[in-house]
Amino acid sequence: MKYYRYFTSEREHGPTQPHLVAVDGSDAYDLTAASEALRSFDDLAKGAAISMRSIDDVAAGYLEDATPIDSDDLGERAAVPVVAEGVWAAGVTYEISEEARESESTLPEVYQQVYQDERPELFFKATPSRTVGPNEAVGIRGDSTWDVPEPELGIVLYDDEVVGYTVGNDMSSRDIEGKNPLYLPQAKVYDRCCALGPCISSPGTVADPHDLRLAMTIERDGEVCYDEETSTSKLVRTVDELVSYHTRHDATPRMGVLLTGTSLVPEDEFTLQEGDVVSIEIESIGTLRNPVTTV
Repeated sequence: MKYYRYFTSEREHGPTQPHLVAVDGSDAYDLTAASEALRSFDDLAKGAAISMRSIDDVAAGYLEDATPIDSDDLGERAAVPVVAEGVWAAGVTYEISEEARESESTLPEVYQQVYQDERPELFFKATPSRTVGPNEAVGIRGDSTWDVPEPELGIVLYDDEVVGYTVGNDMSSRDIEGKNPLYLPQAKVYDRCCALGPCISSPGTVADPHDLRLAMTIERDGEVCYDEETSTSKLVRTVDELVSYHTRHDATPRMGVLLTGTSLVPEDEFTLQEGDVVSIEIESIGTLRNPVTTV
């Protein structure tokens, strides 16, 4: 199944409480209507952990009492699907990413080394306040001149166990990181630096996270200025490997997201502009669409 964090009415008409929606095939169900205890994906993951059952098995037990909803509404009313206490990211996990980092950096050997080493590059990416959901604007820094989206498969973790997958956009200031690798936090962590959504697909829905089609388009003034696709099969690290390094010797949050690195990099001449629209699609999950603003 797929799971959405969904607002039952238009937010501009007043504050509303998000509901948890499960999509089973072409049918969508409001699980919160079946049980107030299921307000979020966090609640569902907690129930699955306590009962030692899968996410989908727990959700299936509520479908009979859940309220059917129009799945066409999900695209407009979906919010960031999980409020992760922390979003982390992996870097230089695809060959094209390693080549791009070498191209931008004054110290290219640093990226070649981490691409080849046993230990992956992992870094903190975002807090909830820096993370946006579908249709919300992602940010480009006002002090940066070379900015790109980085489309990535996101691993959703609960108590260090994989409970789902989502689409992530790891916004990056390439000129800031390129000047010195020690500037990575400033290139990666800032207002609206991360987008997640549109939903979370369960492990049962994503048959193989290492073999998913991934595509990204960028629109500017109504015209497509970037349109490429690839596959997560080109990822040189496994999901289990990245999760292992992320969780070892650390007090990780109960609910978190780990982005797995980018495999689509626009040409060096390209930089995002305010008003652009970035769409990232990952097979078996969905499409995350975000306009761009300057922060």
